[in-house]
Amino acid sequence: MTTEISQKIPRKVDIHAHFFPPITREEAASLSPDDAAWLRVDGDGRAGTIMRGDRAFRPVVPSLWSAEARVAELDEQGLDIQLVCATPVMFSYAAPPVKAAAWARRMNDYALAFCAEHPERLKPLAQVPLQDIDLACAEASHARAAGCVGVQIGNHLGDRDLDDAGLVRFLVHCADNDIPVLVHPWDMMGGERMKKWMLPWLVAMPAETQLGILSLILSGAFELIPRSLKLCFAHGGGAFAFLLGRVDNAWKHRDIVRQDCPRPPSEYVDRFHVDSAVFDPGALRLLVEVMGAERVMLGSDHPFPLGEARIGTLVQEAAFLDTAEREAILAGNAQRFFGL
Repeated sequence: MTTEISQKIPRKVDIHAHFFPPITREEAASLSPDDAAWLRVDGDGRAGTIMRGDRAFRPVVPSLWSAEARVAELDEQGLDIQLVCATPVMFSYAAPPVKAAAWARRMNDYALAFCAEHPERLKPLAQVPLQDIDLACAEASHARAAGCVGVQIGNHLGDRDLDDAGLVRFLVHCADNDIPVLVHPWDMMGGERMKKWMLPWLVAMPAETQLGILSLILSGAFELIPRSLKLCFAHGGGAFAFLLGRVDNAWKHRDIVRQDCPRPPSEYVDRFHVDSAVFDPGALRLLVEVMGAERVMLGSDHPFPLGEARIGTLVQEAAFLDTAEREAILAGNAQRFFGL
């Protein structure tokens, strides 16, 4: 049996973790018989496979679909609260909008049910049919009212980046309705050049995340979005912190870079947060120096194997953080950001 950790001030809040509900093949076929994702539970239930039609997509573990297994892992990790969001293959942005809206509603109901088994420990983020902005805004508001603490979106929609007028309208809606947004990279660039060694995750994923951030900064989109928007980029903001000096230098010396961006890119770091999933003390130090400790939140990418194995260890063992900074990154920033 798992235990419920009851305390007034959580010590560790993980804002970036995934789930995948027990979607049947029949359910998936209602969206797309050939490509929609579904869950095959293998053998005695100790393992599973996310499928796409007849094709195996990736092996998964029970804590991805079982709340009991998930909370047992949180107990073992000493984690008080974990936010769970869709595995990006569930987004279904290529589906017809009406079908995608029904799918998002069903997946959000699954997320709410998953978290309802342990409501003090698990908090859901919604998904939305981003291919139709009106439907996406409606589902974000519905899910927020139903108990989701925010919404997760992909960093792009086909060739439309976050500076697209429709996507900016969605972000404005979230700002106006106090709906926190987690941006997750997906559908990574590179195609056949990224076919081996998990290069989409190692190269393209950080690049996609940086592209999402810079599309908002350099396009001037942040000038249109209220400062009240609670916006967080997963995976430590990708390559953003390391390459910000390069971007500032380009802004200073090339008018084509600054034509839509009235201020140096480094002056926009107060418009968004990032998670701490960078896996290296030096990288975390740079991330905190660039973003400020008040804009970094604990994120693990749990329960996938590329996530942090011991959630929070990187932050807990970072000697360059003082006690207040460490506590803010581990829990305090997330409490404020998501209103936990």
